[in-house]
Amino acid sequence: MVFAHGIGGAKDLPIPAEYAIAGAGAALAVSFIVLALAWRTPRFDAATSGRPVPARLAALVDHPAFGIVLRLLGFMFFAYVVWAAVFGPDLLTNPTFGVVYVLLWVGIVPASLLFGPFYKAISPIRTINLVFARLTGGDPERGVFQLPGWVGYWPAAVGLFAFVWLELIYPESTYLSPIRLWFAVYIAVLLVGSALFGSSWFARADPFEVYSTLVGHLSVFGRRADGTLVFRSPLGNLDGVLAAPGLVAVVSVLFGSTAFDSFKDSNFWLRYTQATDLNVPLLNTLMMLAFCAVVALSFAAATMATGVDPEVRRVHLPDLFAHSVVPIIVGYMVAHYLSYFVETGQQTLVQLSDPMGTGANLLGTADWEVSYWLSTHPTFLAVTKVLAVVTGHILGVIAAHDRATRLLPRRHQLTGQLPLLFVMVFYTVSGLYLLFSG
Repeated sequence: MVFAHGIGGAKDLPIPAEYAIAGAGAALAVSFIVLALAWRTPRFDAATSGRPVPARLAALVDHPAFGIVLRLLGFMFFAYVVWAAVFGPDLLTNPTFGVVYVLLWVGIVPASLLFGPFYKAISPIRTINLVFARLTGGDPERGVFQLPGWVGYWPAAVGLFAFVWLELIYPESTYLSPIRLWFAVYIAVLLVGSALFGSSWFARADPFEVYSTLVGHLSVFGRRADGTLVFRSPLGNLDGVLAAPGLVAVVSVLFGSTAFDSFKDSNFWLRYTQATDLNVPLLNTLMMLAFCAVVALSFAAATMATGVDPEVRRVHLPDLFAHSVVPIIVGYMVAHYLSYFVETGQQTLVQLSDPMGTGANLLGTADWEVSYWLSTHPTFLAVTKVLAVVTGHILGVIAAHDRATRLLPRRHQLTGQLPLLFVMVFYTVSGLYLLFSG
């Protein structure tokens, strides 16, 4: 197994990389000009918009049995992977590594884009909490205390940073013991928190659920304020992201860690870390923190650098605009992890049939062959990277512009967006440079 995140570099682009980077920045500027001329009133309203899905589909999705089936499937897969993690060989052929680093972490993106808040529906931790509450006669929705509003998404931000640290920095991340310990702590924190604060704890503290829910807002499936299941545009759905403290921290960790993953594979950083006598994991940790902090501080400064009406507090603007970073995150995930997900994901499906390494074929996938089509078409992959990044940024600009027309006073609706536009151009240029700098 080769855990390579991306193949296809600057030399594989049909045009020089510097032209592609400059063109991407220009595309954002042109998009903003078009929006300024043609989009002067808010068009997205997740609370009321959308076309109801067919009645039969709505009845199926809303039926209690549908949720039970999803929870059973999610828990069965969880139990199967726990079996492999606890009793399987501590080798890279163990499917646990692929499940955690590929199917879970990267697979959350396509699954949530297709189906909405995918992880919430299959979360084994929610299932455990639900079963325990039913057995004890309690209410899984209620805890001993009410979760304070100031907590927001900060627990999820900490959990996300802890996971990416395990994946990208910890030297022994490809051994089973650290994975077992990480998920033991993860399960304990979530179950104790749910006992104290009810199921609202999962929505704010489970890093995978928060990530999936954010990306799920770019699905074509959504719900109005009255609970009606509807079809609507992904950007219309994105308008439904609930602003809360810590939301900027969440998107900054997701975005910053992906950028750091590109940076740590750059020739400059590899040469530096190989030549230095300093503690490399500590250096990487500080550098990843710096990447996340740069995203958070630049985004907060850009969104707050505008005039606001008296009823809108300037300090709340970063969280109110943070939803516009979600398409950018998805674009970078596609650009950075596409070949990794497709090819290593196939390897993981093969290995899942033989978790104990005994030559078994429990799921019937052991004889499947992995297709390396993406690896053999680096030009296609390089172009896909650029398109994914640019598309994500353009969608982010649209989402931010629509929110600005609702929140900012008319005299500041355009000038107030200029700092954020400059920051997004910076993200685009620096992000593409890092992707192709190896």
